[in-house]
Amino acid sequence: MIARQWWGIFALALCAGATAGAQGMRVQGGNQLLQIATALPGQEPTVVVNTATSLRYRRQPETSKITISTNCPGQNFTLRVRAVSVQDGTPAPAVTLTNGMPAADLIRDIPGQAINPPIRRATLEYTASATFDQGNSTELGVDAHVITFTHVAQ
Repeated sequence: MIARQWWGIFALALCAGATAGAQGMRVQGGNQLLQIATALPGQEPTVVVNTATSLRYRRQPETSKITISTNCPGQNFTLRVRAVSVQDGTPAPAVTLTNGMPAADLIRDIPGQAINPPIRRATLEYTASATFDQGNSTELGVDAHVITFTHVAQ
């Protein structure tokens, strides 16, 4: 079987924000580059999954949640994210990241703990996909997402 070459490139710049009084939230694993490079004849390009980053957070005094949003002017391709292996809270279903979207829930129902809150972790699972109809990054350019995580009271 001959694979058709196709390029869809997603660059992710990840940053974490927090509410006033929050004791930190951090993305570990650095910025990522997801590249969709092949497709089999008669099929759409192969989906790429990346789990190289994680989110570290502390419980807040009250029940809280972590939201996610993106800034990606000129977005051409599809990027989804979900939290997996969540130590505290309830992961939301996969979120499709769309340029200019309002913040969407990523993890909900993180229990409150005012004194000595433990550091908790969740793995971030990004899924990049594209179709032939969407074109390719050689013609359209790279989708560069600046993704923001925010920890807020629920």
